[in-house]
Amino acid sequence: MARTIHPIPASSQFWSQVAKQFWAIQKKQAMPTDLFAEVEQETPRDFSHLLVIVPTFEHAHLLLRALSAEIGGHFIPPKIQTMFAWLGMQAPLDAAVSANSERLMSLYAQLRQHAWLKTLFGAKRNTDLLPLSQTLLNLADELTQVWLPHVVGDDDFQFEPNKIEARWHQALAQLPLPAQKMISDEAQLVWTLWQGQLDQHDKTVQDFQQMMRLAQHADRELFWIAPTLLDPIEQAFLQAYEQHQTVHIFTIDWRAQALPVAMQQTWSLLHDDKLTAQSNTVVDAYAIAATPFDWQRLRLCEVGSLEEEAVQAAQCIIEWLQVGKQKIAVIAQDRVISRRLRALLERAQVYVADETGWKLSTTRAAACINAWFELVATRADTIALLDFLKSPFLSYPAIELPKTDVDTNSLDANATDKSDVVMEIELSLRRNNVVGGWDAVLSILERQEHARVWIAQIARLAHSYVSSASAARRSIQDWTQLTLQMLTELDMLSSLQADLAGAQLVQMLQALGSDCHAMETHFNFSEWRALINLQMESTPFKQAQTDQRVLMLPFNGARLRSFDAVYLIGGDAKHLPSKPQETLFFTNAVRRECGLVTREERQQQQLRDFAELILSNQEIVVSWQSQVNGELNALSPWLEQVKLYLARQSLTPLGDGKCSLSTAQLSAEPILQPKPSAAELMPTSLSASGLSSLMACPYQFFAGRMLKLSALDELSDMPEKRDYGDWLHAILKNYHDQIVRDGLSLQDDRVSLLQTISATWFARVLKHSPAALGYSMRWQKVIPAYVEWANQREADGWQFAFGEVWGEAQLAWEDGAIMLRGRIDRIDQRHLENGEIEQAVLDYKTKNKTSLRARLKNFEDHQLAFYGLLQAKIEHKDLQVSPSADSDLNTPSDAAIHYLEPVDTANYVALELEREKTGDVEAENYSTWKRELEVAIRKNMQAIQQGAGMPAQGVESVCQYCDVRGLCRKGAW
Repeated sequence: MARTIHPIPASSQFWSQVAKQFWAIQKKQAMPTDLFAEVEQETPRDFSHLLVIVPTFEHAHLLLRALSAEIGGHFIPPKIQTMFAWLGMQAPLDAAVSANSERLMSLYAQLRQHAWLKTLFGAKRNTDLLPLSQTLLNLADELTQVWLPHVVGDDDFQFEPNKIEARWHQALAQLPLPAQKMISDEAQLVWTLWQGQLDQHDKTVQDFQQMMRLAQHADRELFWIAPTLLDPIEQAFLQAYEQHQTVHIFTIDWRAQALPVAMQQTWSLLHDDKLTAQSNTVVDAYAIAATPFDWQRLRLCEVGSLEEEAVQAAQCIIEWLQVGKQKIAVIAQDRVISRRLRALLERAQVYVADETGWKLSTTRAAACINAWFELVATRADTIALLDFLKSPFLSYPAIELPKTDVDTNSLDANATDKSDVVMEIELSLRRNNVVGGWDAVLSILERQEHARVWIAQIARLAHSYVSSASAARRSIQDWTQLTLQMLTELDMLSSLQADLAGAQLVQMLQALGSDCHAMETHFNFSEWRALINLQMESTPFKQAQTDQRVLMLPFNGARLRSFDAVYLIGGDAKHLPSKPQETLFFTNAVRRECGLVTREERQQQQLRDFAELILSNQEIVVSWQSQVNGELNALSPWLEQVKLYLARQSLTPLGDGKCSLSTAQLSAEPILQPKPSAAELMPTSLSASGLSSLMACPYQFFAGRMLKLSALDELSDMPEKRDYGDWLHAILKNYHDQIVRDGLSLQDDRVSLLQTISATWFARVLKHSPAALGYSMRWQKVIPAYVEWANQREADGWQFAFGEVWGEAQLAWEDGAIMLRGRIDRIDQRHLENGEIEQAVLDYKTKNKTSLRARLKNFEDHQLAFYGLLQAKIEHKDLQVSPSADSDLNTPSDAAIHYLEPVDTANYVALELEREKTGDVEAENYSTWKRELEVAIRKNMQAIQQGAGMPAQGVESVCQYCDVRGLCRKGAW
């Protein structure tokens, strides 16, 4: 039997030429060998006895259409299939095939035992060796593709390990002695590792054995169609097949005579005459002339930004669709811009059929698993917890609690929507600045029972997942089962399976468990997490393809295919040709020493793919960014060669592929200072901070207090000064309450008492926030001075009366009213000689006396005057008080609330040292200040009620830290 090569020039007529030659061969074979025999009227149309191997099933459809057009009428087609499908139909061999995941983790388990490997490759952790293991396996597979035909038996095709060593020494013997010494250590290490990996369980070994058995039992004439040169395994298969049946090879003709002259002169490295140099082959004499060619079918679109490139591509494709083009290809050299293009086309109801697929790691399902990993790794870092809770695959479970445990007025008790519950959890955590930790999170949620039970369930699963005693002694199958169990208990499994990417992720986990069921090696959580991330990064995700008008595919996906138009994204030197990153053993020198495909050979194949794309399509647009991040971005050297050729030949330059974007005439509307009025949104109550907001900027008050808009509290693992102030408020209240309760005199050791209370409080704080140590030391220095000041104030007749009490007062006017509310830090009292009781409001500030004195002098805020307008609400447990103008009974049997009269004086208390002392600053003309503030509040609130505008008029010091500056857009008007 013989092998015949049928070279066909690259063009849109490739499949027509294949069909024409196929039909010619059948006609020739139907001719009688006896010249005097009766000639049949028609060539037989039953080709079922023939076998055609094509690269993909898409090519099978193209071939069938071409055969129908060439032969005409009815016929029985040959058996057309891919090599992958043909092998899949064969009975499996005795030896089980090792899955890639099993091979990967087996190799990793061996590598992590050698500390010198981590040192050699700069790995800081064991998991850093996992990408190295993947790299070595990929390289081993390439070596298998090249060298396997040389290391198997000639008769039974069984793998013979001794042939590997012999082949290596044979290759070395052909080199001069100096060259043998120059063979790199890396190449020898790669070769040695490959020998250790290659065995009868290797899938490539078994596929090769199956192919050789098929060749031995060949009973059909074979037509082999391929766009590229044969690899060693394919070469060995066809050589064995032709011993029993005739083989026809249809391939692209890259000989000089088959290429257009313009393309030969532009790209001198494109053509190759090796086709005629192959032994034991016959090149079909059927000559096909190169099709007419003109570079004007190629146009360039130069843009200045990523967004512009995506917009231009979308506009061009839409225009192609509008003129009737129904088969458009997008060559995605730049995947970032391709994703943006896809989004833009979907806005226009054009859904791209992506044959390349995205990495599974970029999907929401993968983000959900990564959020779980981050949650258990950080032991409930707040950001990680919120990220996991917000996953669309995590549902809020129905939780039933005893009625006695539920506060029916709380949002938590009434919330059935997950988003409301998660928002309540987030607000609680941010409000209390909880940066993480299961105990801290659960303690904050004590009053939100439903949420607490939910988080406790997640905490239990997280603990068993990574913190249990067996967490470091689990096999891959154990980890898989535990992960699927976790997804089931959190009711995430069904949600994931209902999602296309989620279902693929679940299948990946299940496949990992079944593939590695025989592995007994143990791996810890970090190794399991690294494996899943690596698997998701290497697994493609393809969405359902319902719209076939626009196809997105790589260069090699366009082989032997033609389209109505082609748009190539990323025509710059960075992306065209694409440059594989050389890492570890993938250096070009090592590849050359090991007999693998080199970078030059890869780029030559890419150039051929580009040339075939141009020759097979009549309209191609290539876009590229001339600038990236303000720096010049070079055009692809291949396209520069085209431009140079056209310039030398004085031919028309490449056309401009830029589209004219539709424009809309917008009328200019000046931006004015916002002055909203919203009488219907007037608040019913006003706090001291609300008053400060109103005074600082009415628009800020409108947005924050009337529209209820506010920024979320920022989480910080570093305590802020406001936290320090809150701690001191709590410490001082405990201190003064204990003095009153225990009846301590001025002669008692009050410094030690305050130090003890402070130490107890900060011990609890430091447990969750060690960074608060600085504040603790800072307060310890202030304690003696504060006690000295407090004792002197008490000696002057002032007694601590109440601390951290709420006060309120209603201000009314002719047609309205508002309730003033606030928390007063401290109220002191002293008995006057006339028998009356004088009261004073004290407000703690973590500042020194000088800054507080300036604060009062410049009237930076009206906090003290506001507190002076309030009547403090004092609860008296088990005390019956008759209702009066100054008192109100909360619950007759429980507690009574007594309202204090407004205070007479007010002081700021400095909690910072100044000259080793602290003290207070009294507000001057306090009564006048209170009256003026009361009038101002009435006037302003009445104006708001009557619909007065609330302009954005804050000064820069206010606007600098304003949460709603983006709403008022100050600076644009």
